[in-house]
Amino acid sequence: MRTTVTLEADVAALLQERMRERGQTFKQAVNEALRDGLLRDDVPDADRSYATPTFDLGGARIDLDHALRLAASLEDDARLASSLEST
Repeated sequence: MRTTVTLEADVAALLQERMRERGQTFKQAVNEALRDGLLRDDVPDADRSYATPTFDLGGARIDLDHALRLAASLEDDARLASSLEST
């Protein structure tokens, strides 16, 4: 099928790059690009599900029931170390 299409500058540049990289003619590059675009899934990226990989890190090494107490203790240790460095 013969038709006339007006390409935007960025699309023309991408086609030129594809032609150069793959040693294709303009016709081959256009047909391949159109095929790639038309044959891909019609599902928008936002609708595709994505699963975050998870890993078992084992049990907690500290008693998490007293996490705030631990955080305060660590903060105290950091402040003490900082004050000792400045003297």
